[in-house]
Amino acid sequence: MAANEGKFNRRQFLKASAAAVVSLAAVGSVAYWLRDSRSIRDRGLLRPPGAIAEDEFLFACIKCGLCVQICPVRAIKLADWNDGLAYGTPYIDANVQACDFSCDSIQCAETCPTSALHFPVFREAGEKAVAALEAKYNHNIPPDVNPFKVQIHAMKRAYKLGVAKVNANQCLAVHGKGYKGPLTEHHGKLRPPGKDERVYTDQVMVDRKICDLCAVYCPLQEDAIVMKDRGDGTLIPQVLDGCVGCGVCQMVCPTEPPAIVVEPAEL
Repeated sequence: MAANEGKFNRRQFLKASAAAVVSLAAVGSVAYWLRDSRSIRDRGLLRPPGAIAEDEFLFACIKCGLCVQICPVRAIKLADWNDGLAYGTPYIDANVQACDFSCDSIQCAETCPTSALHFPVFREAGEKAVAALEAKYNHNIPPDVNPFKVQIHAMKRAYKLGVAKVNANQCLAVHGKGYKGPLTEHHGKLRPPGKDERVYTDQVMVDRKICDLCAVYCPLQEDAIVMKDRGDGTLIPQVLDGCVGCGVCQMVCPTEPPAIVVEPAEL
């Protein structure tokens, strides 16, 4: 009996050793794949509002998907296998669907359970704006001034996903050209500036003699981008310091590839 048990134990040991070798090889292969696969930042995609530094974000994000579920325009997606260590983490592809500010509360960051999307920066910005408003009116804010709008205005300017960059050679306005057709070819959602309701972008028909869609549909308007006269009868989008990289300009740009794109803040 003892001899049989010894043989059995040796067989178990050999099997366990073989399994360990296979497991280590698999782990090594995965590690090699993770190292060489493309990251979200490498691909130029944006993190949602409030994302902390990328190295910390990858460990703080628990891939719960709450930010994806709560976004009203479904701007947030989850990274795929080819994104290596970023697999399962949230990002925004502005070519398809930008963050259009229409939630009015930065709720993706507010709902994040680990502060990988850090909401306090928005809350503090809103509180400071309301405090400044109360001080301005000596705590007697007029009925026609809405503190909530002041708060939201400040919160939306408190984050920096990235910054828009213009490719002048690709831009229709630089070449004195206009655009007529659907706002976007894809079925996106957008709340136009000054409006209360969202629209489907492929159902909005536009006709611009000189293309200026990036400036017209920017949620922050002249705080972030204006059309600058080049002095020869043509215009060029001028990105200002107020740009937070929401990606709407990239989403509505009619050229392919877009003449204006948002580079992530850390690039």
